[in-house]
Order: sequence, then C-alpha cells, then structure tokens
Amino acid sequence: MLGKKITIGEKYGPAMKIITQEEAGKYFEQLVEHTMSFGHCREEAEGIEKQNLGYYAGYYNDAIRERVERLFSCKHPVFGAIKDGAPTPEEAFQAGLEFGEKHSGEGE
Repeated sequence: MLGKKITIGEKYGPAMKIITQEEAGKYFEQLVEHTMSFGHCREEAEGIEKQNLGYYAGYYNDAIRERVERLFSCKHPVFGAIKDGAPTPEEAFQAGLEFGEKHSGEGE
C-alpha cells in the first residue's frame, strides 16, 4: 500500500524495474487505488496513472521506456509511444514548446 505522502520517485521508480505482466498488473492496481484515495474515480485514476507512468519512463533509456509502455499500456504524454520512435533532441524541444503553448494559462 502506498502512503499518502510519497515522492514521485518512490511511487514510480519501482514500476521502472518491473519485468512481468503479472507484476505490472498488481502494481498498477496499487497506483490506481492510491490516486482514488484522493477522490478520483477509477476511470480518472487509471488515466492519471498511465499518463504519469509514461511521463516518468521518459527519463529512462529507450529499452526501459518501451517495457514500461508495453507492460502498463501507456505512452509519454508529449512524445507519444516509443514504438513510434524516440524523438530527436530537436523533436523533443519542439514537442515541449508546443505542449507549453497548448497548456499555458491552465490552472489560473
């Protein structure tokens, strides 16, 4: 069970080491239950967790990112799925700019 106070690394780091579908399914359920404990319905929690897993995996190498995306049925929210190819530095920069422009002013 994940505690209410947990860092991003503590929450998503373990997922980067998972190698079997069975382990991924069990861990994903823990992630979803944790997010639901903050008032989200299951559908919202699953979406949040898939987006967060995809994003966090983007900080790792392509092999880990591919495995995480496959095991958790997720993709990076800005760059898309690794199966479509890892972005070049220029593509990553451009995608970040476009994402920032699209989402600027949100939460104000």
